[in-house]
Amino acid sequence: MRRFILTAVACLLLLAFSPPAHAQNALHIPPTLEGTTFDLTMAPSTKEFEAGQTTNTFGFNGDYLGPTLLMNKGDVVQMNVTNNIDEVTTVHWHGFHIDAASDGGPHSTIAVGSTWTPSFTILNEAGTNWYHPHPHGSTAEHVNMGLAGMIIVRDDEEAALTLPRTYGVDDFPVIVQDRAFAPDGNFRFTPFGDEILINGTLDAFVEVPAQRVRLRVLNASLERAYMVGISDDRSFHLIANDVGLVDAPIEVNRVLMASGERLEMLVDFGSDQGSTSLSLMSYGSELPSDVPGAAGGPGGNNPLNGTDFTLLAFTVVAPTTDPVPVTTIPPALTTNEVWSEAQAARTRPFVFSGGGPGNPFVINGVEMDLNVINETAYLGDVEIWELENTTNIAHPFHKHDVEFFILDRNGNPPEAYETGPKDVVLVRANETVRFITAFKDFADPVVPYMYHCHILPHEDDGMMGQYVVLDPSVGVEEDPTQPTESPIAVYTYPNPARGAAHIAFPVTEAGPVRAEIYDVQGRRLDVLLDEYRAPGRYDLSWDRPDVASGVYLLRLQVPGYPPISRRFMIMR
Repeated sequence: MRRFILTAVACLLLLAFSPPAHAQNALHIPPTLEGTTFDLTMAPSTKEFEAGQTTNTFGFNGDYLGPTLLMNKGDVVQMNVTNNIDEVTTVHWHGFHIDAASDGGPHSTIAVGSTWTPSFTILNEAGTNWYHPHPHGSTAEHVNMGLAGMIIVRDDEEAALTLPRTYGVDDFPVIVQDRAFAPDGNFRFTPFGDEILINGTLDAFVEVPAQRVRLRVLNASLERAYMVGISDDRSFHLIANDVGLVDAPIEVNRVLMASGERLEMLVDFGSDQGSTSLSLMSYGSELPSDVPGAAGGPGGNNPLNGTDFTLLAFTVVAPTTDPVPVTTIPPALTTNEVWSEAQAARTRPFVFSGGGPGNPFVINGVEMDLNVINETAYLGDVEIWELENTTNIAHPFHKHDVEFFILDRNGNPPEAYETGPKDVVLVRANETVRFITAFKDFADPVVPYMYHCHILPHEDDGMMGQYVVLDPSVGVEEDPTQPTESPIAVYTYPNPARGAAHIAFPVTEAGPVRAEIYDVQGRRLDVLLDEYRAPGRYDLSWDRPDVASGVYLLRLQVPGYPPISRRFMIMR
């Protein structure tokens, strides 16, 4: 995409006054929004990624991507998200421990021209998260057009640590995306691009002070993974991944980042003032062959596949004086609560399969169906999730709501940099990964959470499922579409039921009586009664060992009254 022909004189002038030849554009630092009310508007726009070439884009509050949201643990926030992109969409708060109705999955659609207004308490510890659309079937397209942004959560524990945290000065957002441009300058919709954008900047460089600097790296690409390192092969310290801080800094010189993953890294530029030769790199030549972006792997003959290339170039300038430069790294950062395997109520298996023309990738043999709850979990339970990848490529698995900790890969310990709290894990071809998680704080028998491959085209093609979390200590509220008080007393008991569910109701005048059982997707499962009945009290039972745990609906019609609905819970 280098379309400019320069004269020899112009070339000399350019060399005299420009940044290094491999980076021509100053890194865009997204503006911030902070407080407790966040107004975001999705709208079409245009942007010149390269001078003189206009690209049609989508953005939040701007032409591409969105502002960085600064939030504080414990705050109650009000989100006002307006959809002006002329397509139904959603917005998911990726990485947040949040109630299902506010999570922004594919059920929480935002109609064209309307505003979605969830409100929730920030329960996350300090960390780097992000937001992006999640409409089933078009997530990849909306993200490809530019709808994504970073969220930084702060808390008192992290604030007490001696770490760089001045946004845009020694603490930088680094949103990594590969994109492909058509000859007319517009994006091509393809899983693999051949150009790298950092915060929406093509060929980006950033001025960093000659001291320790914090980089918050987010892989927001549709499919490509990156083997992240520094161009002179120096070590850096990983202090956080995905959801939050690791227990202690981890010294590494490479980190493999799949789509959706985040890391926070400390890089020491203290002896590099004046340097223009250092870069944040992706060492694609080191990617294993099954990982998207490797030579000969997914993505075919894309020119970036299997090659080493610059993500972000650094120009090292004088150290800051305010704030005082960070000269030492804290030896301890936090103490993560990691549940023991002995606490697990169950091990839940997930098998990845499929691949090839006409054979989409799926989880547990089924494509995503918005009308099917694939799994049911229980509030307070600790579980082990076992992910078995039988396909020939690696898939990053993302679980909504609660963080997890990786136990092992094919029985072996995970990489050191994977030991912190995570919400995405890359599962290699023919590999089995186990992680442990716990279902805390939120239960909703109707609105589900998602789990899916975070290769967005795979997600859109059906490599996704959904689960609900039930609270076993309480029954289920009545159907909110029905009056809270019925003119006759109708009971479902016990609620929840671990075996047969019983239904008791009176008939006050003779006539036809019909009792039906439905699931929460509105599919009729049984007709318990459909006949003429004399006045009296009636007791029915429903016992279906073949149905899964979950919430079900009784619909009852008796003479003299409008239809009555009651929800009840089955637990296995």
